[in-house]
Amino acid sequence: MRADRLLLLLSLLQARGPLTTERLADELEVSRRTVLRDLYALRVAGFPIRTTRGPAGGCSLDEEFRNRLLHLSHAEISALFMMNVPAPLADLGVARHLQDALLKLSASLPAAKSAIEERVRQRVHLDSAPWSESPEPTQHLEVVHQAVLEDRWVRATLERAFGIQSERRMAPHGLVAKATTWYLVWAGEDGHIRVDRVSRILQADLEEATFARRPGFDLAEFWNEWCRRRRESDPRLCVVVLASPLALERLRASGACEEASPPGESGAAASDPRPHRVCLSFSSIDEARAHLLALGGSVEVLAPLALRLSLADFAEQACRVYSGETAARADEGPRPRA
Repeated sequence: MRADRLLLLLSLLQARGPLTTERLADELEVSRRTVLRDLYALRVAGFPIRTTRGPAGGCSLDEEFRNRLLHLSHAEISALFMMNVPAPLADLGVARHLQDALLKLSASLPAAKSAIEERVRQRVHLDSAPWSESPEPTQHLEVVHQAVLEDRWVRATLERAFGIQSERRMAPHGLVAKATTWYLVWAGEDGHIRVDRVSRILQADLEEATFARRPGFDLAEFWNEWCRRRRESDPRLCVVVLASPLALERLRASGACEEASPPGESGAAASDPRPHRVCLSFSSIDEARAHLLALGGSVEVLAPLALRLSLADFAEQACRVYSGETAARADEGPRPRA
């Protein structure tokens, strides 16, 4: 117990010092006499603890000892403090731990570099949440997370297609957060590795029994290979369009654009004002139509013909609604109530 208390005492002095012995006693929940004995023991062990008298005084660690992170460059420190708590870590309940770790990192920096944190936080903020994607339910994420960390079996009920429920005994090998969606990588009693969304778990009960992880299993390597196989097996709709340079930027940002080039040329210069022939990839005509309608006249579909006709039909419907008699009624304004 004393060893733990000495380590906590060092952490307090490094993160918050200088602190008075009374404040240290309150933090450690011991007497002031015990704090004095611990400080003496640390000095004997070679830790450079300084004591300063006066209203702003107290016990602290020597500045040179606190400079252990001196080798970090300004750019490296700035990159670390650009981190904020992403939604997946908040879902796991470890947001506070990350914040505490960054606080300790800030306290460990020498005075010349400690101001970098506030400067970076006021200039760069990372928001990983998408605009339109609604978060999936993750009410059983905490149980699954504990099972992953402790290699324990989970008895779970999964929701399948058409509302069918399936009960499985799962050996959770890892959790993966893709954007704001959580996936569980797990093995059944047959040893086969599977992947399911955590939102598919309707019930999860943690067992006391532990399982043996597959030898040599690498979560990141497995996930990348699984994603590759999924992309190759998913049916995709290939769409060829002519896109303006501005629309081309939006298509590339969305990830739908596979290749682009000006008509009759093999390369696409960013400064070329001409429309570019673009190959797009969507999962269905409905997805393609919704995506391309948002781009208006800056995109013209060349193929497939079914999508081109569908877009034309939607455009004609919109024209009928917003023109002619409908527009005249809009100009009249709201009619008085009887």
